[in-house]
Amino acid sequence: MYKYFKIFILFSLFISYIYAEELSKKYPSYAYVFNEFDIEKEYIYDNDFNEFVLKNETSLKIFYKRSLERGKDVLPTMKDLLVIDGVSDLFIYLSMVESGLSTSAISPKKAVGLWQFIPKTAQAYNLNVSYGYDERYDTQSATSAAIKYLNKLQTQFGKWYLAAMAYNCGEGCMQRAITKAGTDELTVLLDSDLGYLPFETREYIKKILLVAMIGENMTLDFDQNSDSLENGFIQVEISSKSNLKDIAKLINIKVELLEKLNENVLIEKREMPMKMYKIRIPISKVFSFYLKYKFKKEKKIFKTHYISHEVQLGETIESISKIYNANIEEILSVNKLTNENIMLDQLLVVPVDKSIFKDKYRDNIR
Repeated sequence: MYKYFKIFILFSLFISYIYAEELSKKYPSYAYVFNEFDIEKEYIYDNDFNEFVLKNETSLKIFYKRSLERGKDVLPTMKDLLVIDGVSDLFIYLSMVESGLSTSAISPKKAVGLWQFIPKTAQAYNLNVSYGYDERYDTQSATSAAIKYLNKLQTQFGKWYLAAMAYNCGEGCMQRAITKAGTDELTVLLDSDLGYLPFETREYIKKILLVAMIGENMTLDFDQNSDSLENGFIQVEISSKSNLKDIAKLINIKVELLEKLNENVLIEKREMPMKMYKIRIPISKVFSFYLKYKFKKEKKIFKTHYISHEVQLGETIESISKIYNANIEEILSVNKLTNENIMLDQLLVVPVDKSIFKDKYRDNIR
Protein backbone atom coordinates (compact mmCIF):
# COMPACT_ATOMS: atom_id res chain seq x y z
CA MET A 1 0.00 0.00 0.00
CA TYR A 2 2.81 2.36 0.97
CA LYS A 3 4.51 1.62 -2.36
CA TYR A 4 1.44 2.74 -4.34
CA PHE A 5 1.05 5.83 -2.16
CA LYS A 6 4.68 6.76 -2.83
CA ILE A 7 4.18 6.28 -6.58
CA PHE A 8 1.06 8.46 -6.42
CA ILE A 9 2.97 11.23 -4.61
CA LEU A 10 5.83 11.12 -7.12
CA PHE A 11 3.37 11.18 -10.02
CA SER A 12 1.57 14.16 -8.49
CA LEU A 13 4.85 16.05 -8.08
CA PHE A 14 5.78 15.27 -11.68
CA ILE A 15 2.43 16.58 -12.95
CA SER A 16 2.84 19.74 -10.80
CA TYR A 17 6.31 20.32 -12.23
CA ILE A 18 5.08 19.91 -15.80
CA TYR A 19 2.23 22.36 -15.16
CA ALA A 20 4.64 24.89 -13.61
CA GLU A 21 6.91 24.62 -16.66
CA GLU A 22 3.93 25.29 -18.93
CA LEU A 23 2.88 28.19 -16.72
CA SER A 24 6.30 29.84 -16.98
CA LYS A 25 6.14 29.56 -20.77
CA LYS A 26 2.59 30.86 -20.88
CA TYR A 27 3.44 33.83 -18.66
CA PRO A 28 7.08 34.78 -19.33
CA SER A 29 6.26 38.04 -17.53
CA TYR A 30 6.27 36.11 -14.23
CA ALA A 31 10.03 36.70 -13.81
CA TYR A 32 9.55 40.46 -13.98
CA VAL A 33 6.45 40.41 -11.76
CA PHE A 34 8.09 38.28 -9.06
CA ASN A 35 11.22 40.44 -9.14
CA GLU A 36 9.20 43.63 -8.55
CA PHE A 37 7.54 42.06 -5.49
CA ASP A 38 10.86 40.66 -4.14
CA ILE A 39 9.69 37.08 -4.73
CA GLU A 40 12.07 34.30 -5.79
CA LYS A 41 11.47 32.99 -9.33
CA GLU A 42 11.16 29.46 -7.94
CA TYR A 43 7.75 30.39 -6.53
CA ILE A 44 6.35 29.60 -9.99
CA TYR A 45 6.76 25.91 -9.00
CA ASP A 46 4.72 26.27 -5.79
CA ASN A 47 1.82 23.79 -5.79
CA ASP A 48 -0.64 26.09 -4.02
CA PHE A 49 0.07 28.90 -6.46
CA ASN A 50 -0.30 26.55 -9.43
CA GLU A 51 -3.64 25.36 -8.11
CA PHE A 52 -4.76 28.96 -7.60
CA VAL A 53 -3.86 29.81 -11.21
CA LEU A 54 -5.67 26.74 -12.54
CA LYS A 55 -8.80 27.61 -10.57
CA ASN A 56 -8.89 31.40 -11.13
CA GLU A 57 -7.10 32.15 -14.41
CA THR A 58 -10.21 32.44 -16.60
CA SER A 59 -12.21 34.64 -14.21
CA LEU A 60 -9.24 36.92 -13.49
CA LYS A 61 -8.59 37.46 -17.20
CA ILE A 62 -12.16 38.72 -17.50
CA PHE A 63 -11.71 40.80 -14.32
CA TYR A 64 -8.48 42.30 -15.69
CA LYS A 65 -10.05 43.38 -18.99
CA ARG A 66 -13.06 44.94 -17.27
CA SER A 67 -10.87 46.75 -14.75
CA LEU A 68 -8.59 48.04 -17.50
CA GLU A 69 -11.53 49.48 -19.40
CA ARG A 70 -12.96 51.03 -16.23
CA GLY A 71 -9.65 52.59 -15.20
CA LYS A 72 -8.24 53.72 -18.55
CA ASP A 73 -8.62 57.42 -17.64
CA VAL A 74 -6.87 57.17 -14.26
CA LEU A 75 -4.04 54.74 -15.10
CA PRO A 76 -1.57 57.30 -16.61
CA THR A 77 -1.79 59.48 -13.49
CA MET A 78 -1.42 56.50 -11.16
CA LYS A 79 1.63 55.18 -13.04
CA ASP A 80 3.37 58.58 -13.06
CA LEU A 81 2.86 59.06 -9.32
CA LEU A 82 4.09 55.54 -8.47
CA VAL A 83 7.24 55.80 -10.58
CA ILE A 84 8.27 59.26 -9.35
CA ASP A 85 7.98 58.13 -5.72
CA GLY A 86 9.99 54.93 -6.16
CA VAL A 87 7.18 52.37 -5.98
CA SER A 88 6.90 49.86 -8.83
CA ASP A 89 3.98 50.65 -11.12
CA LEU A 90 3.05 46.98 -10.74
CA PHE A 91 1.33 48.07 -7.53
CA ILE A 92 -1.41 49.30 -9.84
CA TYR A 93 -2.47 45.64 -9.75
CA LEU A 94 -2.91 45.93 -5.99
CA SER A 95 -5.31 48.81 -6.60
CA MET A 96 -7.01 46.75 -9.31
CA VAL A 97 -7.56 43.86 -6.89
CA GLU A 98 -8.78 46.29 -4.21
CA SER A 99 -11.25 48.28 -6.31
CA GLY A 100 -11.38 47.02 -9.89
CA LEU A 101 -9.93 50.50 -10.70
CA SER A 102 -13.21 52.17 -9.80
CA THR A 103 -12.74 55.59 -8.16
CA SER A 104 -16.19 55.26 -6.58
CA ALA A 105 -15.78 51.73 -5.15
CA ILE A 106 -17.14 51.29 -1.60
CA SER A 107 -16.66 48.10 0.41
CA PRO A 108 -18.99 46.68 3.12
CA LYS A 109 -16.39 47.92 5.65
CA LYS A 110 -16.77 51.49 4.30
CA ALA A 111 -13.40 51.44 2.53
CA VAL A 112 -13.53 53.88 -0.39
CA GLY A 113 -11.88 54.62 -3.74
CA LEU A 114 -9.15 53.16 -5.90
CA TRP A 115 -7.03 52.16 -2.91
CA GLN A 116 -9.89 51.27 -0.55
CA PHE A 117 -8.89 53.41 2.41
CA ILE A 118 -10.95 53.18 5.58
CA PRO A 119 -11.46 56.59 7.28
CA LYS A 120 -8.86 55.96 10.03
CA THR A 121 -6.03 55.07 7.62
CA ALA A 122 -7.04 57.84 5.19
CA GLN A 123 -6.83 60.49 7.90
CA ALA A 124 -3.49 59.09 9.12
CA TYR A 125 -2.13 59.86 5.64
CA ASN A 126 -3.62 63.36 5.49
CA LEU A 127 -6.63 62.62 3.31
CA ASN A 128 -9.62 64.84 3.96
CA VAL A 129 -12.59 62.62 4.85
CA SER A 130 -15.67 64.73 5.49
CA TYR A 131 -19.22 65.23 4.28
CA GLY A 132 -19.17 66.76 0.79
CA TYR A 133 -15.40 66.41 0.34
CA ASP A 134 -13.71 63.02 0.52
CA GLU A 135 -10.23 62.78 -0.99
CA ARG A 136 -10.39 58.99 -1.06
CA TYR A 137 -12.38 59.42 -4.29
CA ASP A 138 -9.67 61.62 -5.83
CA THR A 139 -7.14 59.71 -7.98
CA GLN A 140 -4.13 61.93 -7.25
CA SER A 141 -4.70 62.38 -3.50
CA ALA A 142 -5.55 58.73 -2.83
CA THR A 143 -2.64 57.40 -4.92
CA SER A 144 -0.17 59.73 -3.19
CA ALA A 145 -1.43 58.52 0.20
CA ALA A 146 -1.23 54.85 -0.88
CA ILE A 147 2.37 55.39 -2.02
CA LYS A 148 3.32 56.82 1.38
CA TYR A 149 1.64 53.91 3.14
CA LEU A 150 3.25 51.27 0.90
CA ASN A 151 6.70 52.84 1.30
CA LYS A 152 6.17 52.83 5.06
CA LEU A 153 5.18 49.15 5.02
CA GLN A 154 8.16 48.21 2.83
CA THR A 155 10.53 50.02 5.21
CA GLN A 156 8.91 48.25 8.16
CA PHE A 157 8.91 44.71 6.71
CA GLY A 158 11.77 44.89 4.19
CA LYS A 159 10.11 43.22 1.20
CA TRP A 160 7.43 44.37 -1.21
CA TYR A 161 5.33 41.18 -1.02
CA LEU A 162 5.15 41.65 2.75
CA ALA A 163 4.10 45.27 2.26
CA ALA A 164 1.34 44.14 -0.13
CA MET A 165 0.01 41.56 2.31
CA ALA A 166 0.21 44.00 5.23
CA TYR A 167 -1.83 46.44 3.15
CA ASN A 168 -4.59 43.82 3.23
CA CYS A 169 -4.45 42.37 6.74
CA GLY A 170 -2.80 45.20 8.68
CA GLU A 171 0.64 45.78 10.15
CA GLY A 172 -0.09 44.01 13.44
CA CYS A 173 -1.43 40.89 11.75
CA MET A 174 1.59 40.75 9.42
CA GLN A 175 4.09 41.16 12.26
CA ARG A 176 2.39 38.48 14.36
CA ALA A 177 2.45 36.05 11.42
CA ILE A 178 6.18 36.59 10.83
CA THR A 179 6.97 36.26 14.55
CA LYS A 180 4.92 33.07 14.89
CA ALA A 181 6.38 31.54 11.71
CA GLY A 182 9.92 32.55 12.64
CA THR A 183 10.49 33.58 9.02
CA ASP A 184 9.17 35.96 6.38
CA GLU A 185 9.46 33.35 3.60
CA LEU A 186 6.42 33.58 1.34
CA THR A 187 5.67 29.85 1.01
CA VAL A 188 5.72 29.41 4.80
CA LEU A 189 3.49 32.40 5.46
CA LEU A 190 1.01 31.20 2.81
CA ASP A 191 0.88 27.58 4.05
CA SER A 192 -2.82 26.84 4.50
CA ASP A 193 -2.18 24.07 7.07
CA LEU A 194 -0.09 26.33 9.30
CA GLY A 195 -2.53 29.24 8.97
CA TYR A 196 -0.19 32.06 9.90
CA LEU A 197 -2.20 34.51 7.78
CA PRO A 198 -5.96 34.83 7.17
CA PHE A 199 -7.33 33.00 4.12
CA GLU A 200 -8.26 36.34 2.52
CA THR A 201 -4.66 37.60 2.70
CA ARG A 202 -3.23 34.33 1.35
CA GLU A 203 -5.57 34.55 -1.66
CA TYR A 204 -4.99 38.31 -1.97
CA ILE A 205 -1.26 38.14 -2.79
CA LYS A 206 -1.79 35.26 -5.23
CA LYS A 207 -4.52 37.25 -6.96
CA ILE A 208 -2.26 40.29 -7.30
CA LEU A 209 0.55 38.17 -8.75
CA LEU A 210 -1.69 36.39 -11.27
CA VAL A 211 -3.44 39.59 -12.41
CA ALA A 212 -0.01 41.22 -12.77
CA MET A 213 1.25 38.29 -14.85
CA ILE A 214 -1.81 38.54 -17.09
CA GLY A 215 -1.45 42.31 -17.41
CA GLU A 216 2.30 42.41 -17.95
CA ASN A 217 2.11 39.69 -20.59
CA MET A 218 -0.03 42.13 -22.58
CA THR A 219 1.88 45.29 -21.59
CA LEU A 220 5.26 43.80 -22.52
CA ASP A 221 3.75 42.27 -25.67
CA PHE A 222 4.36 38.67 -24.63
CA ASP A 223 2.31 35.77 -25.91
CA GLN A 224 2.83 32.07 -26.27
CA ASN A 225 4.43 32.42 -29.69
CA SER A 226 6.39 35.57 -28.93
CA ASP A 227 10.10 35.78 -29.63
CA SER A 228 10.48 39.00 -27.61
CA LEU A 229 11.68 37.12 -24.54
CA GLU A 230 14.51 34.65 -24.71
CA ASN A 231 16.08 33.18 -21.60
CA GLY A 232 14.92 36.08 -19.43
CA PHE A 233 15.75 38.96 -21.78
CA ILE A 234 13.50 41.62 -23.33
CA GLN A 235 13.87 44.22 -26.08
CA VAL A 236 13.71 47.95 -25.29
CA GLU A 237 14.24 50.98 -27.51
CA ILE A 238 17.07 53.52 -27.10
CA SER A 239 18.20 56.60 -28.98
CA SER A 240 21.15 56.36 -31.37
CA LYS A 241 22.83 59.01 -29.19
CA SER A 242 22.91 56.53 -26.30
CA ASN A 243 25.66 53.94 -26.00
CA LEU A 244 25.70 50.52 -24.38
CA LYS A 245 28.29 51.56 -21.80
CA ASP A 246 26.00 54.26 -20.43
CA ILE A 247 22.96 51.96 -20.46
CA ALA A 248 24.93 49.25 -18.62
CA LYS A 249 25.93 51.74 -15.93
CA LEU A 250 22.36 53.02 -15.70
CA ILE A 251 20.80 49.59 -15.05
CA ASN A 252 23.80 48.28 -13.10
CA ILE A 253 25.04 45.36 -15.21
CA LYS A 254 28.42 44.60 -16.77
CA VAL A 255 28.96 46.35 -20.10
CA GLU A 256 30.54 43.15 -21.49
CA LEU A 257 27.27 41.29 -20.94
CA LEU A 258 25.22 44.03 -22.61
CA GLU A 259 27.60 44.15 -25.60
CA LYS A 260 27.47 40.37 -25.97
CA LEU A 261 23.66 40.50 -25.98
CA ASN A 262 23.66 43.27 -28.56
CA GLU A 263 26.47 42.62 -31.02
CA ASN A 264 24.06 43.47 -33.86
CA VAL A 265 23.58 47.02 -32.52
CA LEU A 266 27.29 47.82 -32.87
CA ILE A 267 27.19 46.62 -36.49
CA GLU A 268 23.95 48.48 -37.33
CA LYS A 269 25.34 51.76 -35.97
CA ARG A 270 28.36 51.51 -38.25
CA GLU A 271 26.61 50.34 -41.41
CA MET A 272 23.06 51.70 -41.21
CA PRO A 273 22.63 54.72 -38.91
CA MET A 274 19.11 55.05 -37.44
CA LYS A 275 17.49 57.39 -34.91
CA MET A 276 16.31 54.60 -32.61
CA TYR A 277 17.64 51.10 -31.85
CA LYS A 278 16.25 48.07 -30.07
CA ILE A 279 18.53 46.41 -27.55
CA ARG A 280 18.16 43.36 -25.31
CA ILE A 281 18.40 43.71 -21.53
CA PRO A 282 17.69 41.27 -18.67
CA ILE A 283 13.99 41.33 -17.82
CA SER A 284 14.83 41.92 -14.16
CA LYS A 285 16.28 45.30 -15.23
CA VAL A 286 13.29 46.51 -17.23
CA PHE A 287 11.86 48.62 -14.40
CA SER A 288 15.24 50.29 -13.79
CA PHE A 289 15.47 51.02 -17.51
CA TYR A 290 12.09 52.71 -17.71
CA LEU A 291 12.59 54.60 -14.47
CA LYS A 292 16.13 55.83 -15.13
CA TYR A 293 16.24 56.08 -18.93
CA LYS A 294 12.76 56.34 -20.41
CA PHE A 295 11.19 58.61 -17.83
CA LYS A 296 14.18 60.93 -17.54
CA LYS A 297 14.24 61.43 -21.30
CA GLU A 298 10.64 62.61 -21.43
CA LYS A 299 9.54 65.58 -19.38
CA LYS A 300 6.65 64.50 -17.20
CA ILE A 301 3.98 66.41 -15.28
CA PHE A 302 4.00 65.41 -11.65
CA LYS A 303 1.53 67.87 -10.15
CA THR A 304 -0.82 65.79 -8.05
CA HIS A 305 -4.10 67.45 -9.10
CA TYR A 306 -5.77 68.54 -12.35
CA ILE A 307 -8.60 70.97 -13.09
CA SER A 308 -10.56 71.21 -16.35
CA HIS A 309 -10.96 74.71 -17.80
CA GLU A 310 -13.15 75.84 -20.70
CA VAL A 311 -11.50 78.68 -22.62
CA GLN A 312 -13.45 81.94 -22.44
CA LEU A 313 -13.40 84.89 -24.85
CA GLY A 314 -10.13 86.81 -24.66
CA GLU A 315 -8.29 84.23 -22.54
CA THR A 316 -4.74 83.07 -23.31
CA ILE A 317 -2.56 80.31 -21.94
CA GLU A 318 -0.76 82.95 -19.88
CA SER A 319 -3.96 84.40 -18.39
CA ILE A 320 -5.27 80.91 -17.58
CA SER A 321 -1.99 79.99 -15.88
CA LYS A 322 -2.34 83.06 -13.64
CA ILE A 323 -5.90 82.09 -12.62
CA TYR A 324 -4.64 78.78 -11.21
CA ASN A 325 -1.07 79.80 -10.36
CA ALA A 326 0.00 77.13 -12.86
CA ASN A 327 3.05 76.67 -15.08
CA ILE A 328 2.61 77.53 -18.78
CA GLU A 329 4.95 74.74 -19.98
CA GLU A 330 3.06 72.19 -17.90
CA ILE A 331 -0.28 73.27 -19.37
CA LEU A 332 1.14 72.98 -22.91
CA SER A 333 2.71 69.60 -22.19
CA VAL A 334 -0.26 67.91 -20.51
CA ASN A 335 -2.60 69.11 -23.29
CA LYS A 336 -0.08 68.09 -26.00
CA LEU A 337 0.00 71.65 -27.44
CA THR A 338 2.95 72.65 -29.60
CA ASN A 339 2.26 76.37 -29.17
CA GLU A 340 0.09 78.74 -27.12
CA ASN A 341 -2.70 79.03 -29.71
CA ILE A 342 -6.04 78.10 -28.14
CA MET A 343 -9.67 78.42 -29.26
CA LEU A 344 -12.87 79.67 -27.64
CA ASP A 345 -14.68 76.89 -25.69
CA GLN A 346 -11.63 74.61 -25.92
CA LEU A 347 -11.39 72.32 -22.89
CA LEU A 348 -7.96 72.36 -21.22
CA VAL A 349 -6.54 70.26 -18.40
CA VAL A 350 -4.58 72.40 -15.93
CA PRO A 351 -2.06 70.79 -13.51
CA VAL A 352 -2.46 72.53 -10.14
CA ASP A 353 -1.32 72.29 -6.54
CA LYS A 354 -3.51 70.56 -3.96
CA SER A 355 -4.57 73.83 -2.32
CA ILE A 356 -5.83 75.28 -5.63
CA PHE A 357 -7.70 72.04 -6.37
CA LYS A 358 -9.42 72.10 -2.96
CA ASP A 359 -10.42 75.76 -3.34
CA LYS A 360 -11.88 75.06 -6.78
CA TYR A 361 -13.70 71.97 -5.46
CA ARG A 362 -15.28 73.97 -2.65
CA ASP A 363 -16.41 76.65 -5.11
CA ASN A 364 -18.14 73.99 -7.22
CA ILE A 365 -20.13 72.44 -4.36
CA ARG A 366 -21.36 75.67 -2.77
